[in-house]
Amino acid sequence: MKPRLLPSRPASAALAPGSRPRPGGIVVAAACAAALAAVPAFGQVATTLNGPPVQVRPYVPEPGLPEITIPQGTPNPFPSDPTSGGSSGDGSGDGSGGGGSSGGGGAVASSDALSTMLSQPWGAAAVANAQALGVNPSALAATCVVESGCQNLTGTGTVAGAFQMTASTFTAMINGAVAQNQSLASQIVPGLAGQMDPTTEAIAASEYLLQGSQYLQNNGISSPTVLDVRGYYNFGPQGGLQVANAPDNEPIANALNMYTPYQLSKNGITPGETVGQWRASVAAKIGSAAGQSVLS
Repeated sequence: MKPRLLPSRPASAALAPGSRPRPGGIVVAAACAAALAAVPAFGQVATTLNGPPVQVRPYVPEPGLPEITIPQGTPNPFPSDPTSGGSSGDGSGDGSGGGGSSGGGGAVASSDALSTMLSQPWGAAAVANAQALGVNPSALAATCVVESGCQNLTGTGTVAGAFQMTASTFTAMINGAVAQNQSLASQIVPGLAGQMDPTTEAIAASEYLLQGSQYLQNNGISSPTVLDVRGYYNFGPQGGLQVANAPDNEPIANALNMYTPYQLSKNGITPGETVGQWRASVAAKIGSAAGQSVLS
């Protein structure tokens, strides 16, 4: 909003014939000038931006113009998680149960992870693309939260991007996604450059989550949760299935016996860690998304 400035008379302007100067006018003008000179120039003080840019909110309405409401970021389009506050498969049980992390997938809903992804410039596009493939956006968001904090990072070897996919997996998943939904092709950055484009890699990650959920379904887990498929994403098909079926008290090294202790350590697995402890550590990062269904 532009400030309204009152017209001022040039200092050299003469008074109209017969007019009289206003008493004290010169004194008042001098006092105002002195007061303004004493005010520090706050607008010129250097500051460091911390967080999103501050949005200017007009507080004096312009006469004759309507009020303006400025939205704060991209709204979360999903309802609150109806299972929030209940069991989310945090691995705190006694280990006597069977496989699976939460006893079946919950509803597709909002989550803290989804809000984190939506705070990124590419978050809304990632949500739409996940839905186009039939994947719960909270499942996609949980993946980028665990992998990179939803930041576009480079990793070891060919691992890269917000979803930390290897080059070969990324390529295979992008091809699979476009084969299922050709409308996604227009949003893809071609080649391996797409790994470092979060919108493109989100499509590949959504396809990987879809294939992981279908793989677990075909192997006896009727409604895979985000926590179930997290094992698939992290450890591959065989390892993911064995972790999803393992009880909480089983050492995770037993469920992942296809890997060496060194390989497990590189994936954040500590000696003696149980499946339940691993589930709890993942659930602590992704919150209520852990118990939601991967498929929407």
